[in-house]
Amino acid sequence: MKFTIPLPLQHEHEALHEQLRLAGQADGEVGEAARALAKLMHPHFVKEDQFALPPLGLLAPLARGEWRAGMADVLTLTDQLEAELPQMLAEHQGIVAALGTLRDAAARSGCSDIVAFAEALTEHARTEEEVMYPAAVLVGRLVRQRPGEPAAG
Repeated sequence: MKFTIPLPLQHEHEALHEQLRLAGQADGEVGEAARALAKLMHPHFVKEDQFALPPLGLLAPLARGEWRAGMADVLTLTDQLEAELPQMLAEHQGIVAALGTLRDAAARSGCSDIVAFAEALTEHARTEEEVMYPAAVLVGRLVRQRPGEPAAG
């Protein structure tokens, strides 16, 4: 079964990527800080897209009590997330530090839009740590608790 990141999260990540790309085009220390941040974020976003966020696509069906054949396949993703979660949280620390550098550079340069972006992305990281990652782990635990899979139908 294929698991899809909920569209609002996909759209949010796309918007963050675009804002970071634009910030990277800035001159001087702002652009330099944005490009350094992008180098840190890219491999992290890849992990999120591969295994951390797709399990969230099962939240709504599971909350409705729905069970479909193939849902147990999500355990591969959630097991990987649980195994890599300490590293992902450590990556967040580096990303948040780089965001602070970007925010400070943007503030010194009068780039209020980039300051706001850095603050929003910092909040996004906290939301992932406190809501999205735990929710994805819970999806796996809920699926694991269900004995067997029902017949398709």
